[in-house]
Amino acid sequence: MAAIGFSGFEWDAGNRVKCQKHGLTIEDVERVLAHNETVIIPLERYEEPRFIAIGRTAEGRFASVVFTPREKGGERVQRPISARYMHEREIRRYEQEIAGIQKR
Repeated sequence: MAAIGFSGFEWDAGNRVKCQKHGLTIEDVERVLAHNETVIIPLERYEEPRFIAIGRTAEGRFASVVFTPREKGGERVQRPISARYMHEREIRRYEQEIAGIQKR
């Protein structure tokens, strides 16, 4: 499963450990990145392009994943950088923003 325009994910020991540090599995992270209801927001404070993906795990828990797009073997992949479950305040803010967008 990969988001439109991406053929997969780039994992190694470094980003795998960092993404699992807060209790998410690799499958959780990949689902958040690839699900069609995930919201992608650009992060502009970094030299390389970085984005935050906000979505839900298969169990329905909100999670955020920071990632960067990469070229690997001539294909575009997503390299997760960090991942964590969202706090209640973040979820409420996200839901309010989505509701505002849907009313437009």
